[in-house]
Amino acid sequence: MTSDFGATRLGPILYFRGMAEGALRLAVMVLRPKGEVPGDLSAEGQTHAPQPLREIGANTVWRYDFSLPQGAPGYALEGESYPVETNVTGDLRFAFLSCNGEEEGDLDRDHFERNAMWADMCEEHKKRPFALLLQGGDQIYADEATKGHRLTEDWPKDFEKPRDAEELEELADHLRSRFAERYVQALFGEAPSWIMARVPTLAIWDDHDICDGWGSLYRDRTLSEVGQCLFDVAREMYLLFQHAAVEADIPDLFLDPTGTSLSWQRTLPGLSIVAPDLRAERGRRQVMGAYGWSATEAMEPGETHTFLVSSVPLLGPRLSLVEGLLLMLPTMQKYEDDLRDQWQSRAHRKEWVRMLKQVLKWRQVAPVTVLSGEIHLATRAVMGKGKNRIQQLVASGIAHRAPPQGYARGLGALAGLGDAPVKGHPIRIHPLPGKKQRYTAERNYLELRRDSGIWNAIWHLEESGATPPLELDRLE
Repeated sequence: MTSDFGATRLGPILYFRGMAEGALRLAVMVLRPKGEVPGDLSAEGQTHAPQPLREIGANTVWRYDFSLPQGAPGYALEGESYPVETNVTGDLRFAFLSCNGEEEGDLDRDHFERNAMWADMCEEHKKRPFALLLQGGDQIYADEATKGHRLTEDWPKDFEKPRDAEELEELADHLRSRFAERYVQALFGEAPSWIMARVPTLAIWDDHDICDGWGSLYRDRTLSEVGQCLFDVAREMYLLFQHAAVEADIPDLFLDPTGTSLSWQRTLPGLSIVAPDLRAERGRRQVMGAYGWSATEAMEPGETHTFLVSSVPLLGPRLSLVEGLLLMLPTMQKYEDDLRDQWQSRAHRKEWVRMLKQVLKWRQVAPVTVLSGEIHLATRAVMGKGKNRIQQLVASGIAHRAPPQGYARGLGALAGLGDAPVKGHPIRIHPLPGKKQRYTAERNYLELRRDSGIWNAIWHLEESGATPPLELDRLE
């Protein structure tokens, strides 16, 4: 069996690498049919030749590496100019999103309907440019990528044992093709491709970038030959499409040089953005392993603000109560992996406390704001007060359609119980500015804006429009 991923053209897609000597380090990725070599990229009077990263099906993935000093207008490629916001020392604006797809039938959705909130983001960018695009997980929904092959047709409910190494390689080739199709669909639509060519992106992954519930499934699935093949391909495609990277790039881009954990940190003037990898080492009784915790505890807070990207909400309601109830109801146990996925699961309580204490440690240097997605709703939360106050902003569902209003109300009622896993630091879930309910069931993305040193957050909602600004904590 060979990959049937046909000839495709994609890009440019712009990626943020960091800052060095006052300049933005960037990369551009393009996908071209085999045999077609893209032209040079030009920026600030210099030309940059592409390097091939790898072949997928009938295509080759190429990358350009370059830098833009602050104040530079952008770059040009194959006859088109792409402006980039490079002024990042003063006023600054960036966007945060998650859940770019759906579990079933995502490849068949109408692009205009699917990407409506991407189109809204493009219009916002034209008014005042975003300098960075943070993607908080589930950038693709790969759940159906396992279909069409004997070994994984019924994954994860059931799977077959490979006859030999050749069949396992055939599965890997099949999965690469299916994953590539979904990445191209996620990045190829008119709106996402337009903005991702002009705003550098930076991403962390979540379960649907692998498969629904990865890490919370039983070990006989995830540790099987088939499960490990699925994970390896998903990781390879995550690196390639979400970071324009291959294995050799890991020491330069991630905190763990072995690549066991894909946690990362990037610094801009005055602030730090940190993203622990909550998937690579995940198991039913752990969120992160030794490599992930080493990377997380080595992260450094920003001088005036730290943004923590947590692919699942760090501050949430007492889901352990629901988890205990579901385990007593056989018909509801199919939802167990969804609850096991959360920091608030009973299985992760000690690790959750460890993470909260780490965040409180960063808070002693400067304010910390948690950015999260995953739940297909918009909400916010606060833990503690004063110099120990942590704010969390959840923006989830840029393309995933919102769940019913009744679900949002039910979750809001549960959140009313509150929780305090760290003594003296209670967690409370709050409505968005201008809203009455704790959870808002609309597709959305988040804008984070620094004006005159003051950070504000604005949710952009599909039906309600933009919320009033929410001022974030200041350095005291």
